[in-house]
Amino acid sequence: MEYDVKKIIDENKKIAVLCGGPSSEREVSLRSGKNIFEALKRLGYKNVELIDIDKNIAATLRAKNIEVAYNAMHGKYGEDGCIQGMLEVMGIPYTGCGVLASSICMNKEFTKNVLKGADIPLIKSVLLKKEDNYLEKIKNLNYPLMLKPVSEGSSIGMYKVNNQDEFLKYIEKSFEYNQDVLTEEYLDGTSLTVGVLEDGEKIFATEILEFKTKTEWYDYEAKYTAGLTEFILPAKISETQTKQIKEIAIQAFKACGCKGVSRVDFLLAQGIPYVLEVNTSPGMTDLSDLPAQSKAMGISYDMLVQIILNGAGLNK
Repeated sequence: MEYDVKKIIDENKKIAVLCGGPSSEREVSLRSGKNIFEALKRLGYKNVELIDIDKNIAATLRAKNIEVAYNAMHGKYGEDGCIQGMLEVMGIPYTGCGVLASSICMNKEFTKNVLKGADIPLIKSVLLKKEDNYLEKIKNLNYPLMLKPVSEGSSIGMYKVNNQDEFLKYIEKSFEYNQDVLTEEYLDGTSLTVGVLEDGEKIFATEILEFKTKTEWYDYEAKYTAGLTEFILPAKISETQTKQIKEIAIQAFKACGCKGVSRVDFLLAQGIPYVLEVNTSPGMTDLSDLPAQSKAMGISYDMLVQIILNGAGLNK
C-alpha cells in the first residue's frame, strides 16, 4: 500500500529546484534536480523552476520571486550550509537540513566527533592535515586504510591503501580534494545504508539497503554506473540487527540536528553496526539509494519528493 502524504505547501507557490553548481558532484545534482522537477510537476505544483546554481543565485531568486526552495544540490555550497545560510537571510523556506547540521555532516571528522558524544559505534580513524607527519599520526592504525577527503561526497577522492607505499602514493591525491583527509581503518563487512525522513512530527527510518559491488569497494563508478552494484532490499540481516540499525540511524539524525531528510551509511562488521557518515542531501537520481529504500516501504518517488517538500521551513 502506498504511503499517504498530505500536501502542506500550496500548489501555487513559486518553487525553485536548486541543483548543479560548481561542486565536484555537479552532474549527479543536475540529474537529481531534473527528476525532482518532473515529480513536482506531476504532483500538481504549477510554478516550478529548475535552476542551475551560479554566483548570481540570490539575484535570480529575488527576480523570480521564489517562495520555496527545494535543495537538490550535492557537495560544496549546496550541502555544507552555504546555500542554507543564504536562503535564511533571504527568508526563503528550504528543504532538508539547516545551516549547522549541513556544515557538521559535510565534514566527516566533525560528524564523527558529534556521533562519538552520542555513543554511536565508529571505526577507528585519525584526521590528517597537510603539515602533519603522516606516518607518525597513523602508526596506531592497521592496514588496509581508507583515505577520505573530509568534505567530499559520492566517494570522490577516496582511496583504499593496503600498505605504506600505497598510502604515500595516494595521500597527496586525496589532499587535492580537501585540506584535511580522514584516514580510517578498512574493515570487511556488509555495506548498508538507511534513509531517515521527517513527516510532520514523525521521524522514521526507511528500509535498509544492502549493496554488493563488482568494484573493490563502493566507489564513484559503482555508485553511478548501472550494473556495477547489486542492491538487496531489504538487507539480508536479522530482525534484531535491522531494528538496531534503524534506531542508530534515527539517533544519528537527531544527534547531528538533522531536519527533513538524511541518509545514514553503515558498515556491519563482526556484528557491530558502524556509522560511516550522515548525508544531508541524498541523491535523487534513478540509481540513488534513498528513492529505492523508500519505494521498498511503499513510498513512491513522487511521494518521497512530497515528504521532503513538506519539510521546507522545518529548519527555521
